[in-house]
Amino acid sequence: MSELKEGLRFEIQAQCPQTGARAGLLHTPHGIVETPVFMPVGTQATVKSLMPKQIEEDLDAKILLSNTYHLYLRPGHELIRQMGGLHKFMNWPRAILTDSGGFQVWSLSKIRQVTEEGVVFHSHLNGDRHLFTPESTVDTQIALGSDIMMVLDECIEYPATREAVEISTRRTNRWAAQAFAHYRRNPVNQALFPIVQGGMYPDLRRECAAELVGLDAPGYAIGGLSVGEPRDLSLAMVAATAPLLPVEKPRYVMGVGKPEELIEYVAGGIDMMDCVMPSRNARNGCLFTSVGKVVIKNARYRDDSGPLDPACACYTCRNFSRAYLRHLFLAEEILFSVLGTLHNLRHYLDIMRRIRQAILLGDFPQHLAAVRAAETETK
Repeated sequence: MSELKEGLRFEIQAQCPQTGARAGLLHTPHGIVETPVFMPVGTQATVKSLMPKQIEEDLDAKILLSNTYHLYLRPGHELIRQMGGLHKFMNWPRAILTDSGGFQVWSLSKIRQVTEEGVVFHSHLNGDRHLFTPESTVDTQIALGSDIMMVLDECIEYPATREAVEISTRRTNRWAAQAFAHYRRNPVNQALFPIVQGGMYPDLRRECAAELVGLDAPGYAIGGLSVGEPRDLSLAMVAATAPLLPVEKPRYVMGVGKPEELIEYVAGGIDMMDCVMPSRNARNGCLFTSVGKVVIKNARYRDDSGPLDPACACYTCRNFSRAYLRHLFLAEEILFSVLGTLHNLRHYLDIMRRIRQAILLGDFPQHLAAVRAAETETK
């Protein structure tokens, strides 16, 4: 068990001797998170279309992810601090992880300038100019009161030249050191994770990880993925990085992945993941099931009286037919987003629960083989 001063304790309960997959308990100030875990994304202090009660009671999610960039711009971190912090503001009693906003600056701000001080960007809302520094993003997240905070990093595009990635990765390392120095001068009951970058160059990933391990952080993240690269390359970068991170600390891969990919990241020793895919795809009519994707607008579902997924026990699948869901989607009814998001997130969380159970029972290699075989059949 790893005793962490910054508000976390990570306990590994079981580990697969063949793959390194781990099952553990992440003790946070707002409850215990069973790992491996998929974190639903609540970008602007809400998981779109769902009430906190549904996320807590119907999905039993133990941790959510919120976005520093968006909350900084609207309604503002100082307002959230005045309202008692993010947990109270959004009425969520369980754990929250906030990212630093580095990825959003890269993806949303058309005008940005990266310097050694930080990143100057213009708001996607009104064009106002702002500056994020390693120190200011820590302060912003302290104001939000999240259980786990992320350092400011530079997310570089794919593809990128080796020279550009080298410069970016070194800057990310320097920013991480600055962030931790500032963080440790301001004791709080919140954990801070650095982020391993390095583009799609395994040796740069390894160099970055080796330097960040020296920070003795409460946990470590792997970032810079899902930026347009092939999925097998994402997995390769995680495979090159994860073994270098401390065994006793939680490992988090940011912004992944498809349902069939979750088990592959766990097999690589990853404990935490997040992705907007289940909620975003649900709103667009793409639903994940035990037998593959269902694009609900398709005419084949017009008079389909069966449940969305007979193998799923979520509220949506227990109570509504594919025909009804198709009707809601075509009629652009808000209820579709509610029911679709509820199902997709339940699908992801159930995948992770089955993976965790397989690790605890010592059956993970067989479970992994079965998932891979099923994926091969559907291709």
